[in-house]
Amino acid sequence: MSAVWSAPCLIAPAESRALAGAIAAESALPLIPLEERRFDGGELKLRPLQSVRSRAVFVLQSLAGTGEAPVCERLVRLLFLLQLLRDGGAAAAIAVLPYLAFARKDRRTQLRDPVTSRYVAELIEAAGATQLVGLDVHNPAAFDNAFRVPTIHLTAIPMMVDHFARQMTGRGLAVVSPDVGGIKRAQIFRERLAARIGGEVELAFVEKRRAQGVVATGLLAGEVAGRAAVVLDDLCATGGTLIRAAEACRRAGAQSVHAAVTHMPLPAGLDALLAADAISSIVTTDSVGIDFSAACSSRLIVLPIAPLIARVIGRMTAGEPLASLL
Repeated sequence: MSAVWSAPCLIAPAESRALAGAIAAESALPLIPLEERRFDGGELKLRPLQSVRSRAVFVLQSLAGTGEAPVCERLVRLLFLLQLLRDGGAAAAIAVLPYLAFARKDRRTQLRDPVTSRYVAELIEAAGATQLVGLDVHNPAAFDNAFRVPTIHLTAIPMMVDHFARQMTGRGLAVVSPDVGGIKRAQIFRERLAARIGGEVELAFVEKRRAQGVVATGLLAGEVAGRAAVVLDDLCATGGTLIRAAEACRRAGAQSVHAAVTHMPLPAGLDALLAADAISSIVTTDSVGIDFSAACSSRLIVLPIAPLIARVIGRMTAGEPLASLL
């Protein structure tokens, strides 16, 4: 093990503490206690209650906003944590971001558009991150190009493939991208699922058009009739895109439609999917750190990401290859 990974540990603010605890339990890494105070006017104070000097510190923060911790405040807490680790003499500060917000605006599509994903990357690097771990970011190529520090891009596709392979053995299957931009992701998923079940899996996609802020669903390309269709996406904000794709699959004769989405950053999106008659089940992860137990629906399956992140951290600290996990 390199000296830079000496005495590795984990730290997280309150809103990501439950997920950090699950990762710490899986990885056997110590979770450093953190003093968090809020002053009049909303100012914050964060202080590790143990020394971080010469230690490799994994900073866990999911950038999905909730009422208690909006997304911009979560970003500020992450930046403060990275900076105080640098001030405290940490040997390395590895930002682990199960959900990376601001990633959807990764290019200019009209005059004077911001490239917000790059701005956030520059803030995280300036605060002292020496490496970054992300999970199913919106655009992996833009993610790689935005950061100058080393990045590791994880995916929930293998665990979702495992789920559907167990649940749908012997059935005709189709993997559907709800828009053209997600075709590559759907193709990877289809190939893995076909190899796992040892049979053919169709690939389809839905045309999505946006005009003056209004989104409409057009052509469904691909064969879904008589099959169980898995509509795959990286995130669900309001649910509109997934629901329109599910309805298109139903009109085309799909026997059932299942939504598979890594990130569910807004409870309203989950509520919309659960209320949609066209969707038979929803499979997601706990990447955003929100407790979905209140949904109380047999149609909802939440896959834990702590084991995956713990395995990655374990291999990083031991200097072992990560290829099989990426």
